[in-house]
Amino acid sequence: MLTKRLKNLRGKTTQEEVAGRIGISRARYSHYENGRSEPDTETLNKLADFYDVSVDYLLGRTDDPNETLNNKGNNSSSLDEINKLVKEYGIEQFGFFDIEKWKDLSSEDIEEIKKHFEYVVFQAKQRNKED
Repeated sequence: MLTKRLKNLRGKTTQEEVAGRIGISRARYSHYENGRSEPDTETLNKLADFYDVSVDYLLGRTDDPNETLNNKGNNSSSLDEINKLVKEYGIEQFGFFDIEKWKDLSSEDIEEIKKHFEYVVFQAKQRNKED
């Protein structure tokens, strides 16, 4: 399944380009696509990040590119959503939160956090207009 998924995801991008972006040789990437070898865990994670899919999708454990076995039935895991929001809103000092407490948040909880972030950004823009 991995070989088929890698070929489909790569599309018109060259093997050389993908390999360079994830830090391996083109030959090694070719071996993965042709089933001659299997990527190690670190490389598998890099491939999933590069293609913006889950490792479970690459391995054929799910047909949803963003679904993992841990969050089957949800659109994405709480931690993934929180991390996405943190990056999107440029929150620099996020490390002081105990990230383990965030993993059980529901999609509704995540939506509330997103609305809060959007509101805080809106308030900051309003304050900047007043200055």
